[in-house]
Amino acid sequence: MGILTVSGSPHIHDRATVPGIMWGVVYALIPAFLVSVWYFGINALILTMIAAVACMFFELVIQKYILKTEPDIKDGSAALTGILLAFNVPASLPVWQLLTGCLVSVGIAKMAYGGLGRNIFNPALVGRVFLLISFPVDMTTWPVPKPMTVIWDGVTGPTSLGILKEGLLKGDSASHISAQFNNLDIFIGNTAGSLGEVSALALILGGVYLLYRRIITWHIPLSYLISVFIFTGIMYLIDPNLYINPLIHVIVGGLLLGAIYMATDMVTSPMSVKGMLIYGTGCGILTVLIRIWGAYPEGVSFAILIMNAFTPLINRSFKPKRFGEVLKNVQ
Repeated sequence: MGILTVSGSPHIHDRATVPGIMWGVVYALIPAFLVSVWYFGINALILTMIAAVACMFFELVIQKYILKTEPDIKDGSAALTGILLAFNVPASLPVWQLLTGCLVSVGIAKMAYGGLGRNIFNPALVGRVFLLISFPVDMTTWPVPKPMTVIWDGVTGPTSLGILKEGLLKGDSASHISAQFNNLDIFIGNTAGSLGEVSALALILGGVYLLYRRIITWHIPLSYLISVFIFTGIMYLIDPNLYINPLIHVIVGGLLLGAIYMATDMVTSPMSVKGMLIYGTGCGILTVLIRIWGAYPEGVSFAILIMNAFTPLINRSFKPKRFGEVLKNVQ
């Protein structure tokens, strides 16, 4: 008689393994990491390495001394959490604040629920939002990118979304504000922002790799991006002086980083195809609502976390057919 093993998610139905998937996402983030080092210098390298090591250390300590379980930091999930958290902060963020975010991401958002496969919310985004609320000044101080720089020199500037939000509050038109943007610079990464979000090109390349490896599917990223494009496109058609071109919304800020690498987290996203499409569309709508009418110029983190909370309900509403159900109906 065989032994039935019951375990927590993620449940994998092919030859893929959890370490293979986690490290595969890490590999996909290499282009964005190289771009961040190119534009923000050694600060980007230091923060990314510290975050990855710190998350692995905190998970090891919690598993070994608090939960009394066998540590499994080699699966890559802790390192990936740290890298994604680093990608969501400015290159100028003090190290001690980043370490605090790592502890929150691993200790509160992940291990408090029992570890990998049991967490409700994306750990890296929980850490990012915690840092944003706790240290708003440091989390919104954006270094100006300088290609091939070695050390960040203290020069800061606003992000494209920040320029848009501030300009509209001052009564400027969206068309005049967007005319100041260099879309090519934004696309390749020569713009102020968090470490890993600045280069749309690098993020897309990594996304293509993830699709090729079948680590993610197209359903969540595409529904997320299309919903943002359609929503902002409608607003742009209604009043181009108040709302910017939808293509700019897609390539600026953390949208591509969130849509490709964070909203697709297999633990906190729906399992069914219909559920994924609803989830991605919900993320897109919430992102636009926050960007246009919210207090923050960016809304990706909040949108994904809100939809994380709806994931259990979506899974419950769109369950796949049970084994044998089709045959039973036929009989």
